[in-house]
Amino acid sequence: MTSENLVYFIALPLFSSALLMLLGRKADKWGHIFATLVSASVFVIGAMEFLAMRDRPEESRAVTQKLFTWISVGSFNVDAGLLLDQLSIAFVLLITGVGTLIHIYSIAYMSHDRDRRRFFSYLNLFIAAMLLLVLGDSYLNLYVGWEGVGLASYLLIGFWNQKPEYATAAKKAFVANRVGDLGLSIAIMIAFANFGAVSFIGIEEKVGGASETALTAMGLMLLLAATGKSAQFPLQAWLGDAMAGPTPVSALIHAATMVTAGVYLITRSNFVFDNAPNAQLAVVIIGAITLLFGAIIGTAKDDIKKALAASTMSQIGYMIMATGFGPAGYAFAIMHLLTHGFFKAGMFLGAGSVMHGMNDEVNMRRYGGLAKLMPITTITFGLGYLAIIGVPPFAGYYSKDKIIETAFNAGGVQGIIFGSTALLGAIITAFYMTRVMMMTFFGNKRWADDAHPHESPFLMWAPMAVLAIGSVASGYLLYSGKAIVNWLAPVVDKHHHEHTELLPPIVVSALAVTAVVIGVGIALAKYRGELSATAPQDVSIFTRVARRDLLQDDANEFMFMRPGQKLTEVLVKTDDKVIDGMVRGVAASTIGSARGMRKMQTGYVRNYALLILLGALAAFVAILVVTL
Repeated sequence: MTSENLVYFIALPLFSSALLMLLGRKADKWGHIFATLVSASVFVIGAMEFLAMRDRPEESRAVTQKLFTWISVGSFNVDAGLLLDQLSIAFVLLITGVGTLIHIYSIAYMSHDRDRRRFFSYLNLFIAAMLLLVLGDSYLNLYVGWEGVGLASYLLIGFWNQKPEYATAAKKAFVANRVGDLGLSIAIMIAFANFGAVSFIGIEEKVGGASETALTAMGLMLLLAATGKSAQFPLQAWLGDAMAGPTPVSALIHAATMVTAGVYLITRSNFVFDNAPNAQLAVVIIGAITLLFGAIIGTAKDDIKKALAASTMSQIGYMIMATGFGPAGYAFAIMHLLTHGFFKAGMFLGAGSVMHGMNDEVNMRRYGGLAKLMPITTITFGLGYLAIIGVPPFAGYYSKDKIIETAFNAGGVQGIIFGSTALLGAIITAFYMTRVMMMTFFGNKRWADDAHPHESPFLMWAPMAVLAIGSVASGYLLYSGKAIVNWLAPVVDKHHHEHTELLPPIVVSALAVTAVVIGVGIALAKYRGELSATAPQDVSIFTRVARRDLLQDDANEFMFMRPGQKLTEVLVKTDDKVIDGMVRGVAASTIGSARGMRKMQTGYVRNYALLILLGALAAFVAILVVTL
């Protein structure tokens, strides 16, 4: 089916972003309201499209819209087109729904910022780019949105770029994502070389005739792209530093939008990965490594936003791992992505609420006992906490447990390894999130005398309350009657594969709940007593390494930055001595020969006459030699 309405998803937020930038200070008084209304309007359009899609037969639910012919060279034609199907509508509703709540929250949170209008312009630019990413009907169209998200995230992370460390954090995120973008661009080239097409439909129709080698190469490059955008190993180093942006940015980028783009890319490319088992295995391995990597880092962070950022890295790792299990895992990856959008956005906004009441303090060791003074923030954050650690019947219990179950059901040694890894991640998650709750809202008071913690205004806690409701109910609603599985099946499981069930779901749930109890118990035993306002220095080497993000920056410096500097020095010297030396040599020889020739220009007529005579004699002799 075709539709003429899809363009409004991108056009409205893009127009509002441009308008607020072009009007400048003239829009300061109303720009934030206008941007929020536009975001809400796009959500309403998305809800209407969802209801209309639900009422159509399964085979007619996907709708497309051609905007214009983009590339037409010989037999290669690419339209700038949009595709709205069961997968993309889930992202549209998440992006615009959570995005609108973050807009509302930001009205109050950024109320004292002189550049609030510019901030809202960037928010709408980000939403427009993210919507293009999930609505593009080809890898090229997706790539435009992919790069737009990179630009918007750079602008938002570095919004307070008057602080050098914040500007550096924005550049770090931008550069790390460019590495992943290289993978996406190579994947597009492989697709064109092997299929003569870059559209999802065009590739899917021809994928059966492609070699496994080509599909594996394309899958690995798509995985590289996903690791950059979704902060997965080994391109995860930028995520913690990205907390430099205003807290609503953290909620938008790290909960519901940018970091989920990699999960969307792999899920959308299911026809590639399902025919490239080695690439699928690489996806599972990267996800498993990252879910433990992020969880371990989260145990050592005292900065509340960086602890939540490490948690995001870990939870996205669960989603990436699930996509690697193919049709058995795609729906559960998206399910966890959607529930995560609720509880993680709610917790980031909760962290912002705490900072709002604590003079922008982010160190949890200088919190403590805030539950009595900030009851709404405590409750909403607490519901998100119960959801993320997987306490029944909260959202994470349904979504994360299904990923753990899918991992075990992979069977054999792989099933044991990846299932155990997912369970270990659940234990660590319960530990570090309980640590965050205890250090922030309970225990002894540790804040400075100049701090006056208080509850946030209505425009801040109201979105938190809505997200908390999602943290409670979204898991059940998505899994009830296998709703999410059946909804996504036409996109990610067209052949309706029969999935192996090696462990009964009740057994997996019991294991997962036991893991939660273990993690919570360890955290309570460690943090229920009096805490210091400063981090202890006499800690184990494990803790020190975790505080330094498991040496990820050190590794990047050792493997890439230092060798890059040496290579640059060699190239500079080569350019100076060899290339420029050759140029200077030609110039010097020209000047030298000119100086020699100049000596012949004496200005005496008799010398010129002699040269003419000698030349004539030489010519005469040459003629005689030739003729004789």
